[in-house]
Amino acid sequence: MKPQQHFVAAVAGAVIASAPLAHAFTANNGGCSSCSVTTSRHSPLHMAPSYDSIDAQALLELENRISSVIQADPSSPLALSPGRHAPSTLSIEETAAQHGMPWDTTIGRTDEENPLLYMPFWEWQLDFMKDSLSNLHPIDCSTLSDTDVTFKENKEKRARIVNQCYASDEYRKIRMTYYDAGDSVQVFNSVWYPDAKYNLPVLGIDILSFNRKKYLAIVDFQPLHEDEDDHATTYEHILKPIKEKYDNLKGRMSSKFYDETQFFSKEMLFARFEDGQIVNDDLLPAFKSYVETHLKLVQSTPPSTNPQDVQAVFDRQRAYDTYSADRDPAAGLFAAMFGKQWAEDFIYDFLFSLGERSEDGLNLSPPMFGGPPPGAAGKGGPPQKGVNPYAKENKAQSVPRL
Repeated sequence: MKPQQHFVAAVAGAVIASAPLAHAFTANNGGCSSCSVTTSRHSPLHMAPSYDSIDAQALLELENRISSVIQADPSSPLALSPGRHAPSTLSIEETAAQHGMPWDTTIGRTDEENPLLYMPFWEWQLDFMKDSLSNLHPIDCSTLSDTDVTFKENKEKRARIVNQCYASDEYRKIRMTYYDAGDSVQVFNSVWYPDAKYNLPVLGIDILSFNRKKYLAIVDFQPLHEDEDDHATTYEHILKPIKEKYDNLKGRMSSKFYDETQFFSKEMLFARFEDGQIVNDDLLPAFKSYVETHLKLVQSTPPSTNPQDVQAVFDRQRAYDTYSADRDPAAGLFAAMFGKQWAEDFIYDFLFSLGERSEDGLNLSPPMFGGPPPGAAGKGGPPQKGVNPYAKENKAQSVPRL
C-alpha cells in the first residue's frame, strides 16, 4: 500500500547513506556493483539484479538501523509517522527554481501590470516555510505511472501549471500549485498535512481569479472530525480574532454545491468578490495570519506516541484525500487543458495521494468544493452522526492563545 511504501522509503533513505552500508552495496567483490537503489515513494527500495550478491552483514546492519530509528526516539520525525514520502534528490533551492519559478511573466494574454496575481502568496509561503519549519526538504512527486506532474503546459490554449511538494518535522506533506492562464484564470492552491502524530486539522488554501472580474478565496483549518473537541486541541477561538478583522472574507458558501457545516470550520475565510483590491488589502494578510497560526498550533500541540492514535489520525487524512479527490472542483479544467489521464494521475497521485481511485474515474461534474466528511471512515462518504471512533472521553483542552 502507498502509505507503508512512503514510510519505508523515508526510513531507508535516511539510513542507507552511511558509508559502511554504501560500500557494502557497491563493493566489487562480494557486493553488487550493478545494483540500483531507488527511494521513490512508489518504489521505496529496489535492489537488482540479485539479493544474494549483497553482503549479508550489511543487510543485517540496515535492518538494525531501521529498527533503531523507529524505536529509539518517539519524537523523531520518522518514528510513528505513516504517509511520509521519500526525500527528493534535489535541494530546496533547486526545487524552488524548477521550471523558472517564481515566474514573473504569464504564458497567457494579459492587460495587467501584475498578471501573476497570486505569485506573492507563493513566494511568501515558500520563504515562510524555509524560515520557520524544522528540517524542511523537498519530497518526491512521482506517480504510479511515472507521470511528471511537476509541470505541464498547453501552448495552444496558453495555460500552464507548476507543482512542488515539501515535508518537515511538523508536516508530512505540504503541496503547492500555481495555475497560470493569463487574465483568464489565476490559481494558487496549497494544502498542509500535519504529521499524523498531531491530531489536528489540515490547512487548506484555494485562491482563484477568473477574467480579473470574479474572485473566489477559501482558507481554512479543515477539521478531521465532526466535533472540534475530538482534535488534540481546539483552534477556532484562535482564528476568530483574525477573521473579525476582515469583513470581506466572512462570506457564506452556497448550499447549491456545498455544506459548510460538514466540511469546514466555523472560522473559515470564504469570499466571492469582484474588487481585485481585496486580494492585497485583505486576503494576503489574512492568508499569512492563518498560515502562521496553523504552524503555531502544531508546534504547541504535544505529539502522540500511541501508534493506534497516530494510525487513527492518518486514517482520517486518508479519508480526507479520498473524499476530496472524488469531488475536486478543478478536475474538468485539468482534463480539458492537459488530458484526462494526466488529470487523473495529478489528482490521485499528487493532490490527494492517499486517496483511493474511483472505479468511475474523475468526477467532471460542476464544482463541489469541500474537504473530508467529518465522521466518515475508510473511503469517505457522508458524515455519520454518533459514529466517531476517534472521539475522546474527555474533551480536548483549549490550546493557549497564540
